[in-house]
Amino acid sequence: MDTTALALSLKLAFWTCIILLPLAVFVGRLLAWRDFTGKALVEAAIALPLVLPPTVLGFYLLLGMGATSTLGQYYHALTGRHLVFSFDGLLLASVIFNLPFAIQPLQRAFEAIPLQTREAAWCCGLSPAQTLWRIELPLAWSGAVSALALTFAHTLGEFGVVLMVGGNIEAETKTIAISIYDRVQALDNHSAGLMSAVLLLFSLLSIGLVYRLSQRARKHVQSRP
Repeated sequence: MDTTALALSLKLAFWTCIILLPLAVFVGRLLAWRDFTGKALVEAAIALPLVLPPTVLGFYLLLGMGATSTLGQYYHALTGRHLVFSFDGLLLASVIFNLPFAIQPLQRAFEAIPLQTREAAWCCGLSPAQTLWRIELPLAWSGAVSALALTFAHTLGEFGVVLMVGGNIEAETKTIAISIYDRVQALDNHSAGLMSAVLLLFSLLSIGLVYRLSQRARKHVQSRP
């Protein structure tokens, strides 16, 4: 078991969830309740990581964050380091390729909240911010948990984008998925099998949690008068 790679993967998944959750709440709520020109295009752009091959997405991220890109040059001027092949670059890439896994569950959760519920909160004197915090988020909690579970599991298992953007640098960008690949290349099937089993367990538990929450949400909707 490559504990260093596992720790790095857990760290990457943790910070990805921390960054994405507030962003997903804002964007998911906006998409659920607002109609605006270009909304379908925005939703399609968010969903792109679901259908693009990871190497294609990784290639464009590599170009967008490379040393000759505007973002890469700005980051280098600010920190003195390159964005690609670093943990910071890997984290930025992780946030981007996890957008649909975080935003879509929350969008569906907000869409399930009746408009009358929000209007009743406003009539009681609650501000939009108070309504979000005290009414909407408690009702959308299952979507938030699903978003966190899917984002965490997907980050642990991502390979193509991680390899393209982060490379294979020990204790910096070498995640457990990259370590599994290295062990297979070295014919160390025992270690590769052990780490694969860990990822399988994480994924199974995460997906099971999502389905369980979906079932509870459906039962709650069906029990409404």
